[in-house]
Amino acid sequence: MNPPQRNLEGNLLLAAPQLRDPNFNRSVLYVAAHSRTEGAFGFILNRPLEKSVSDLLGDKSFGHLGQVPVYLGGPVSTDKLSFVVFDWSEKRHYLDCRTHLSKEEALHEVNLGNDVRGFIGYSGWSTGQLEKELLTHSWIVSPPEKIIVHSPDHETLWKDLLMVMGPRYQILAQAPEHPEYN
Repeated sequence: MNPPQRNLEGNLLLAAPQLRDPNFNRSVLYVAAHSRTEGAFGFILNRPLEKSVSDLLGDKSFGHLGQVPVYLGGPVSTDKLSFVVFDWSEKRHYLDCRTHLSKEEALHEVNLGNDVRGFIGYSGWSTGQLEKELLTHSWIVSPPEKIIVHSPDHETLWKDLLMVMGPRYQILAQAPEHPEYN
């Protein structure tokens, strides 16, 4: 069976219940880039670190950027902080994402009132790796939803997104996190 040929950039990946990697358990991931020849990368959206940029860096020169929340974006390069801005377009029902913003660009976006987040690390796949994981049903692909930007409850984001995807996914959303303990 050949891997899917679909470009997933701009989509969400929801960890399937059978994906037992603790880095991704019940995660919601935004795919920032995807190429058949280069692989893919993205950021986990529902792993807040309960810290702000100034908490981590202790630098007061960040201004309002210092108040930006920081998330664990994934297990790759966890020694680096990236700034990302998300912008929901109601008209196009589309989530625009710009990554790797400079400190100045991120501060400008914060001052405009846009949704800027800091990410420690990212999630990455080598060429063909994500396609293989899709073939084993490790991920559920979903278009982005407005809830991502507007007041997401990080504890229930994975479940909330599955619940709007229809009956089959509602069953998955209701499944216990550790059925082996029942």
